[in-house]
Amino acid sequence: MFNDKNILITGGTGSFGKKCVEILLSTYKPRRVIVFSRDELKQFEMQQVYHPDTYSCMRYFIGDVRDKDRLYRAFRNVDYVIHAAALKQVPAAEYNPTECIHTNITGAENIVNAAADCGVRKVVALSTDKAVAPLNLYGATKLCSDKLFIAANAYTACDTIYSVVRYGNVMGSRGSVIPFFINKRDQGEPLPITDTRMTRFWITLEQSVHMVLRSFEIAGGGEVLVPKIPSMKITDLAEAIAPGRPTLEVGIRPGEKLHETMITAEDSRHTIDIGDYYIIKPVTFPYTGPEGSPVPQGFEYNSGTNTSWLSVPELRGTLRKQGFDIQ
Repeated sequence: MFNDKNILITGGTGSFGKKCVEILLSTYKPRRVIVFSRDELKQFEMQQVYHPDTYSCMRYFIGDVRDKDRLYRAFRNVDYVIHAAALKQVPAAEYNPTECIHTNITGAENIVNAAADCGVRKVVALSTDKAVAPLNLYGATKLCSDKLFIAANAYTACDTIYSVVRYGNVMGSRGSVIPFFINKRDQGEPLPITDTRMTRFWITLEQSVHMVLRSFEIAGGGEVLVPKIPSMKITDLAEAIAPGRPTLEVGIRPGEKLHETMITAEDSRHTIDIGDYYIIKPVTFPYTGPEGSPVPQGFEYNSGTNTSWLSVPELRGTLRKQGFDIQ
């Protein structure tokens, strides 16, 4: 469905954006791939890899999702929008709350309106497990963003379809704990662990891109698509990176959870299982996406009670495949 189409990625110079461009160019034949971001240096660096002289479909737009006028210009003749731009560093969001709100909430509203008015066919917005029962400002702003994209299917009165895909921690993305652990290992220091009981949902960057592209194929509008992914224990990750190295338990940081949740028990009443995804259906307007089996009442998709887990050898093998220095 991406062949001969115009695809725009907000936050396109981030970890997800760069991997998404790589997969789009290697797998499909898009007419245009537009990288929309506000960092001119990162765009310059990305052009050294995907230069328009070699990749004639590539376009680079300097812009900020806070700037609605710039979005209107960028969205002209665009078929699909992948919304990956966000301020997502939890401590920075707590210290600069209005900046996080402007980007994550006002930016989402701007994308909804620009996509509707410019005739974009489909928008998929990236969400996070931290948007579920949020404890920090970042999670709260992403919850608001999710609600904006879901409701847009009812109030924009246009043919644009808006959906949300929600997944957990991405291995190797910016802010990942992996480089931090590797650095501590190389310095011969104990690995700081917030809590030895902590668990997280875990996927690779490549898997996250394929999940989002798959969401474009199946989304009907207004749903939250939650891919089925494994969990891992933070202690197992430490052991995979630095076998036998001592750890230091430092305590859970403000706004951090022991386990992450992607579907709450309250959401289970309108959640279906379609095989490789759970789908949280919209509740204020008709659902038109794929059908599936209702999940059990009270079902909760939680990293601590997940049925799929990554072992230490599996973590170590995956880390090696991602290019990390793992003995």
